[in-house]
Amino acid sequence: MFTIAILGRPNVGKSTLFNCIAGKQLAIVDDTPGVTRDWRETQAFFYDRDVMLMDTAGLEEKFDESIQGRMRKQTEEALSRADAVIFVIDGKTGLTSVDQHYAQWLRKQKKPIVLAVNKCENEKSAMAGLAESYTLGFGEPVPVSAAHGHGIHDLYLALLPHMPKIEVPIEDEFEKQYVDIKRIDDLEGDMTFDFAALVPDNDILEKPLKIAIVGRPNAGKSTLVNALLEDHRVMVGPEAGITRDAIAIDWEYNGRKIKLVDTAGLRKKAKVQDKIEKMSVEDTMRAIRLAQIVIMVVDAEVMFEKQDQQIADHILQEGRALIIAVNKWDIIKDKKEALFQLQYSLDTGLAQVKELPVVTISALNGRNLDSLMDAVIETYGTWTKRISTSKMNRWLAARESQNPAPLVGGRSNRLKYMTQINIRPPTFALWVARAGELPDTYKRYIVNALRADFDLKGVPVRLLVRASKNPFDE
Repeated sequence: MFTIAILGRPNVGKSTLFNCIAGKQLAIVDDTPGVTRDWRETQAFFYDRDVMLMDTAGLEEKFDESIQGRMRKQTEEALSRADAVIFVIDGKTGLTSVDQHYAQWLRKQKKPIVLAVNKCENEKSAMAGLAESYTLGFGEPVPVSAAHGHGIHDLYLALLPHMPKIEVPIEDEFEKQYVDIKRIDDLEGDMTFDFAALVPDNDILEKPLKIAIVGRPNAGKSTLVNALLEDHRVMVGPEAGITRDAIAIDWEYNGRKIKLVDTAGLRKKAKVQDKIEKMSVEDTMRAIRLAQIVIMVVDAEVMFEKQDQQIADHILQEGRALIIAVNKWDIIKDKKEALFQLQYSLDTGLAQVKELPVVTISALNGRNLDSLMDAVIETYGTWTKRISTSKMNRWLAARESQNPAPLVGGRSNRLKYMTQINIRPPTFALWVARAGELPDTYKRYIVNALRADFDLKGVPVRLLVRASKNPFDE
């Protein structure tokens, strides 16, 4: 797929342009320079072309191991994977020495470059910057306003000569492979037409498994992502809060398509005062809502504090399948005691979900990552499990005979009917003679029995109690 990288110095509007072409709000946008740190990519439909679009950090003149230096390395890595570059400058500010410096550097990369002069919604204010941009030697600049969506078609036309040509086959591919359905009646002899051949393979239709990696700052989330990918894909370091955007990465594990999302660390709500951090938290919450499986990374040295418990509770409230990854396990001396303390915290703090899967790992050393992914696949199977209605009602009758619902006014409160109405998470509807009189303790009894008898351990289970209609009411 044709890949386009958006480059430029900080605060020229790269992320705004990325969102505009992608057609959705993916990257965090703010006037503060240096908001974007990791490069992120998304598949976009750019008019009539499918392209891979890459948003990058602002080009920084740092070559050390500082955050700015690591941002530069990330940008260079993104550039190495790109087929073409959109070099963005600020039309209102005009051409700067930094722009000229990076233009000279980009010319040495031997990549097709299209110059975009952003913030040109007002032609008068951007006229000087537009005129100066000719001196960079990248041909005719394209005036755009990413915030207002102006000039995007002109940008597409400027990139079009660098894109591979679309070859239109002389003969339709469908006619080459399959019998013309219109001519079936005209064919003589006994024949069978394989309509199944028209259906794409399951592998083509299979949607990627969405996994979000969350946790407190500096727990090792980005290190885990890099370890799973076996690539230095996202920035890591000793500083807390390096990751800001939720970075989605396409990956495969044992042939299974996966979309892996690295997220910003979640601190206590009272401590989140910075505007950018608030946007990062919102981005993380959105990633949790869109995920199917959430891996919560906890630091083995400060394991499962109150903030961890609140994060886990939010994930379960959203109905996501949760896996606890205990990171930095290699530096724990008394492992038996640490596991005991963790299990006690889970049993007391997250009693609504029994037997959450817990995997001890070392992201830095790449230890036990296969066990983590095996737990992910197994938990996903439990989270999507469906139980037939006939089996469910036979089970319900047996459970009711063992432990009937409490009497209401001296009369039995019969459990009439039960069925599974949804998966992801498993959701059940129970019709009861007097739904409002069924106590919470009995509902917990039903849910716990469901977990035990149908192997629904470690995932949220929802039970909706409904009143059965009395035919004699009318």
